[in-house]
Amino acid sequence: MLDKLKELWQPSPVVIVDIAIVLYLLYRLYILIRGTRAVQLLKGLVILVFVNLLSQFIGLTVTNWLVEQILTVGIVALPIIFYPELRRALEHLGRGSFFTKPTFLSGDERIQAADELIMALVQLADRRIGALVIWEQETGLKDWSETGVNIDAVLTSELILNIFEPNTPLHDGAVILRGDRVRAASCYLPLSDSPELKVGLGTRHRAGVGITEQSDAIAIIVSEETGAISLAHEGKLTRYLDEKSLRDWMENNLHRRPPDNLFRRMQFNGKD
Repeated sequence: MLDKLKELWQPSPVVIVDIAIVLYLLYRLYILIRGTRAVQLLKGLVILVFVNLLSQFIGLTVTNWLVEQILTVGIVALPIIFYPELRRALEHLGRGSFFTKPTFLSGDERIQAADELIMALVQLADRRIGALVIWEQETGLKDWSETGVNIDAVLTSELILNIFEPNTPLHDGAVILRGDRVRAASCYLPLSDSPELKVGLGTRHRAGVGITEQSDAIAIIVSEETGAISLAHEGKLTRYLDEKSLRDWMENNLHRRPPDNLFRRMQFNGKD
């Protein structure tokens, strides 16, 4: 069996170079779409292809036929689904940035950024200045950050305070963070229509919950009326956090998923 495989697989240098180019392009494409919702769609497509091959190998005729029909429709719909990402890839290629090296952030930088963020949020809460900060996690938020003003600056408490200062150009809308950087400000987010949310909750809280329903981001909201700090994650809203409870939650979330009992212990409804 191995001898037959060796006879069939005798790649020339040209074939090796060809495969290397394709693999590199696929890698660069993944780096490009890694910060968008397209990654989740791509993962689903890979799973469907795997199920198709597995069902064909095992002999599951009906399952194989069904998956093939889904793949046929999916392939036709791919240009529509990935239109923003395809346009962005062409723009990057035209600017020559498609082949630039990506940057990654360490955990220590994220912890330091959390300290800066909490310091700013506590001051905003004391002054009763409304704020909405979204911290990007694994699922990218490019689609929503592009609705606002690009910042791309290191996260500091002074920067957050200046952004949300009343009567300034960027105070209205959400700030989106990525790692230890402020990615964009004055961003528009999807509003949650969950019936579990209290009727009296304002737009900031519904936007914070809405973005966590569509991604794994963390949303921190400061109420303009009461100065209360709330946190939204996975579509659940936690109200009236103090500095210690917010810091504990953030430290747990930076490294691993927070324990369910901690989240339930802090969660309750109240006035906005």
